[in-house]
Amino acid sequence: MSLPQEMRFVDLKSFGGPDVMVIGKRPLPVAGEGEVLVRAEAIGVNRPDIAQRQGSYPPPKDASPILGLELSGEIVGVGPGVSGYAVGDKVCGLANGGAYAEYCLLPAGQILPFPKGYDAVKAAALPETFFTVWANLFQMAGLTEGESVLIHGGTSGIGTTAIQLARAFGAEVYATAGSTEKCEACEKLGAKRGINYRSEDFAAVIKAETGQGVDVILDMIGAAYFERNIASLAKDGCLSIIAFLGGAVAEKVNLSPIMVKRLTVTGSTMRPRTAEEKRAIRDDLLSEVWPLLEAGTVAPVIHKVFAFENVVEAHRLLEEGSHVGKVMLRVSRA
Repeated sequence: MSLPQEMRFVDLKSFGGPDVMVIGKRPLPVAGEGEVLVRAEAIGVNRPDIAQRQGSYPPPKDASPILGLELSGEIVGVGPGVSGYAVGDKVCGLANGGAYAEYCLLPAGQILPFPKGYDAVKAAALPETFFTVWANLFQMAGLTEGESVLIHGGTSGIGTTAIQLARAFGAEVYATAGSTEKCEACEKLGAKRGINYRSEDFAAVIKAETGQGVDVILDMIGAAYFERNIASLAKDGCLSIIAFLGGAVAEKVNLSPIMVKRLTVTGSTMRPRTAEEKRAIRDDLLSEVWPLLEAGTVAPVIHKVFAFENVVEAHRLLEEGSHVGKVMLRVSRA
């Protein structure tokens, strides 16, 4: 397969607002040990991309400095030590960086085939949120059938994924969102009750709805919700923190309920995880979740698709917070 010498990519010349991103050109990367080179067809836009653009989420030392954590497309190069994949395969994958480009390197342990019936946009909407939700909600927090869960940010990419997966595996779901319309969207996805955090105290609603609290909370707010999250957990419950949109430092918090209710507080970020850890998540997704996607039980919620060249507008939309589900980029070629 003949490849071009250069590719277009989103160049971040300085940290700042969306306007600092411009389309540039650079040489194609070359697949190394355990890697595949993918020609991008669609790319997911995520909040960690915004944080990196703003300068608060630097990539690991061995990762591409280019923005972007997920994409889908066609394998055009296979590095040494890769088995089970070949040039021409359609895959989606979790990148350690570099997805905002026409070509991207992916570790072989972080790629998955398109679910049957999926196009490139739907496939690219899967990796970042599904890896994150599976690792934090199921592997770490141990959500199981018959338990209850509160999901904050219910209409985000993470939230829409978490609601659907929790319901698919038999949990009772509650979710917070910022408007009546967004709460209704959460309920359509499978939440028993959408809670409008602008007009309701979610801790009071959870107490009224459940009596004893929920078993698991998936939280992306952090400090601003910490004390109410602890109050909303049942005995032996688990709080799983995945972001700090409401701050990372909680002051004057009463920690005694953690001991009295035997609570677990945990958290993680995906990017620093080892290749082996990410491969284990990938393997779980392939066996446990891909059949649900192919059956239509679970599906990515896609709010809007922008052309690759309109990445600035895509970031603006994500920052505004009016979306329900994923914001995507489509890569077209002349």
